[in-house]
Amino acid sequence: MVEKPLLFTGNANRPLAESVSKLLKAPILPANVTRFNDGETRVQIQHTVRGKTVFIIQSTCAPVNDSLMELLFMADAMRRSSAEKIVAVIPYFGYSRQDYQMAPREPVSARVVADLLQAVGVTNVVTIDIHSVKAQGFFGIPFDNLNTTRIASEFLEKNLQLDSKDLVVVSPDAGGVKRAYDFAARLNAPLAIIHKRRPKPGEVQVTHVVGDVAGKTCLMIDDMVDTGGSLLNGAQALKDAGAKSVYAYAAHAVLSANATERIEKSPALERLVVTDTIPVPKSKKILICPIAPVLAKVIHAIQTTESISPFVD
Repeated sequence: MVEKPLLFTGNANRPLAESVSKLLKAPILPANVTRFNDGETRVQIQHTVRGKTVFIIQSTCAPVNDSLMELLFMADAMRRSSAEKIVAVIPYFGYSRQDYQMAPREPVSARVVADLLQAVGVTNVVTIDIHSVKAQGFFGIPFDNLNTTRIASEFLEKNLQLDSKDLVVVSPDAGGVKRAYDFAARLNAPLAIIHKRRPKPGEVQVTHVVGDVAGKTCLMIDDMVDTGGSLLNGAQALKDAGAKSVYAYAAHAVLSANATERIEKSPALERLVVTDTIPVPKSKKILICPIAPVLAKVIHAIQTTESISPFVD
């Protein structure tokens, strides 16, 4: 008989961990993850892990540094408690956008995080739709990047009632073409691309739209929504190009600053669909595609040494 997986979580996204727990019928095991009076993170694992495979479900989302330190300290505590295998399930991988030196004398922060995870004893990493797939090369341990194309496409068809006859899938930039193409293939729709430039970090200017979107229902595809600048500028550009309606999907709802409010007020964007890799604020325009079913299947497969290739890029 296969043992139930040993699941632990920090404070970043406990509702997601609890959803995974219910699907696996395996409890979230006790771990005391708190703060000392000066703000330092304190971790104490309260269940034996000796010789076991353990799963730490922890997105490194806001507050990013606190979430990351919780994950690192939990992994180190597991290692010092003689866990045989430590699987870091990081649905949203913070710092993944900093995967190269964008200017002189800057760090490659994604590589630093990769080194830290390995230094504290993490033996496997599982993440979802990471921003930069080349970050996988920063790891010398098994690294599985799960793809949400299948589950998100099914959710979009069911909940937005998309009609492939007048649907166009749109990539918000040249870098996201492959991701958008995968959705277009599943939804049997043509592809369009928005060309844009970034004068500086956090600022986006749309130059033009490549593809026929006039009179069409447009579905923008991206890996995350942060400030909402790319999303809303792109939606407006599509409307200006004659699009009938504009919807969007992004795996990760970072939604920093006043992004949620801006999305609510946008006249160009009909609905935004995101997963719950990050806790999502309530919004009339935002629909949540639950990601727990995918994580539960992958954790079960790792626990039973089965293939997870159907879920990986």
